[in-house]
Amino acid sequence: MSYSSHYLNCLGRELHYTDWGDRANPEVMIAWHGLARTCRDMDELAQHLSARYRVICPDTLGRGLSQWSPEPDAEYCLDFYTRQATALVDQLGLSEFHWVGTSMGGAIGTLAAAGSLRGRIRRLVLNDNGPQLAATAIERIRSYAGSPAAFATVSELEQYFRTVYKPYGWLSDAQWRRLTESSVRRLPDGRVTPHYDPAMVRQFINYPQDYDLWAAWDSLTLPVLCLRGAESDLLLADTAEAMRQRGPQAAVVEIAGCGHAPALNVPEQLGMVERFLNGA
Repeated sequence: MSYSSHYLNCLGRELHYTDWGDRANPEVMIAWHGLARTCRDMDELAQHLSARYRVICPDTLGRGLSQWSPEPDAEYCLDFYTRQATALVDQLGLSEFHWVGTSMGGAIGTLAAAGSLRGRIRRLVLNDNGPQLAATAIERIRSYAGSPAAFATVSELEQYFRTVYKPYGWLSDAQWRRLTESSVRRLPDGRVTPHYDPAMVRQFINYPQDYDLWAAWDSLTLPVLCLRGAESDLLLADTAEAMRQRGPQAAVVEIAGCGHAPALNVPEQLGMVERFLNGA
């Protein structure tokens, strides 16, 4: 099933999103991508679930086809992303929905489920995300995301993506190509670089505690599934175990052959998400 592409003004900023499935379907899922990625990372998941759900996949502010923030120090943070997410679902007239979030997208979902969207998010899937993240991994991500590489050709950029996103696990050649082509922009000098605003990493400078979400986590009562990459350096095993014991007492599943974060593109991973959302 194909998707349609749309834009909405959310808190004065234009957000892009893809819309999969029957737009009249009351069963809705929000699928939110990770820190330096785009909504197109969710294509396989959205296509797989679009027969049963309407699937909305937004580009976060400063990523993909969404507007870059003119006030990066104030707006590149979880609070603003969460408020924009609330504005987005309000404008779409969505009263209840499931939420699947990879990395940062999971943090937005956690904060929203504990606050402005409490009671409206029915089930929450966190893809290699939790209420506490490893500082060394955050620094690793910040180091490459804050100074994005640039290349003369798209083919070179694809090889770069294949290297830095190797922890995603298996992707077909066609999926690597799509990942590249859906997250590339050309610089004034003609080179190509990842399609996001490098200023978005100011979040880690201006809001150093942004991803410390235990208070929000402990307040949750909805069903939560956490998919942890077995080799993840961001969501550590001890944190995942604490997520089983605290707050909503998440179901945690380790995904073999992946680090941060599973690509949600193979039948095993897609089936796990589908069964959880269906209440199985």
